[in-house]
Amino acid sequence: QVQLVESGGGLVQPGGSLRLSCAASGFTFSTYGMSWFRQAPGKEREWVASIPSTGGIRRYKDSVKGRFTGSRDNAKNTMYLQMNSLKPDDTAVYYCNVHREGVAYWGHGTQVTVSS
Repeated sequence: QVQLVESGGGLVQPGGSLRLSCAASGFTFSTYGMSWFRQAPGKEREWVASIPSTGGIRRYKDSVKGRFTGSRDNAKNTMYLQMNSLKPDDTAVYYCNVHREGVAYWGHGTQVTVSS
C-alpha cells in the first residue's frame, strides 16, 4: 500500500524558513519522480516542485524559484522541500505526490502558515 506522510509545517514569520519532509513507503521510491503541491484557502491545488528519481535536475513553479529547494534521499525513502524567504502568499497545505501505475497518490498534507 502506497503511503506518503508529510511533516515539518508550522507557523513562521515572513522571511523565515521551514523544511518539509515526505516519508514514502509501499513502493520502490528510488525509481519514481516525486512532486510537491500546495493548496491555499479558497484556491485550487497547484504544483510547486518536481524532483526526478535521481534527485538531479529539478523543476519549480516560477513564484518559488530561488526560494524553495527540493531534494530527496533515496536511501531514506524521503523527499524534502527547503523553503526560505517565506511570504504570506506561501500559506497553504503542502502535499507530497507520486504517480504509480496510472494512479496519483497523495499524503494528507502539512500546514504552512506565514504570518507576522
